[in-house]
Amino acid sequence: MLLLVGLGNPGAKYAGNRHNIGFMAVDAIARAHKFGPWKKKFRSEVSEGSIDGVRTLILKAQTFYNDSGHAVAEASRFYKIPQNDIVVFYDEIDLAPGRFRMKTGGGAAGNNGIRSIAAWLDTDAFRRARLGTGHPGHADLVHGHVLSDFAKSEREGVDKLLEALAASAPLLARGDDEKFQGEVMRLAPADKAGGRKKSGEGA
Repeated sequence: MLLLVGLGNPGAKYAGNRHNIGFMAVDAIARAHKFGPWKKKFRSEVSEGSIDGVRTLILKAQTFYNDSGHAVAEASRFYKIPQNDIVVFYDEIDLAPGRFRMKTGGGAAGNNGIRSIAAWLDTDAFRRARLGTGHPGHADLVHGHVLSDFAKSEREGVDKLLEALAASAPLLARGDDEKFQGEVMRLAPADKAGGRKKSGEGA
């Protein structure tokens, strides 16, 4: 079974925030692949379906972003899902808006949601789908940046990225992250400008 996790904060006030692009991504995948209705389970909203014949559970933790690990751990242990079948979609300030990168394992790079998941799973070997939201330019501005909505000028690119993620999801289900990343960026090319790599920063 594949577990797709979207990171975000619950509630309408956060729905359009940059921090909620993980929720937006898994919502797009669920719609495109006609997943079942959302249910409340594992401290989350979950939806079941299949992608290219692969049974898949989509999870949006309702415990708030920084405590997402509790929900992910409950679901993964209940279904006995191995680390390499867990994919977490989340916002990445070190990538320009609309950019996309896959990664397996590694540190949290200041992202408290990723840190929480790694702590609850006792490992950081899960797969990460990093969705660019851009850097505000200074560490002091990061918190307000991720908890603000995308600018109108960014929305078209974000929507194209979400559509590309959904269309390319069969590659992800097959475990071919490199091809998945390449196909997403082919369908939704984005300018590299706007991201800023600053060690240890995040939200």
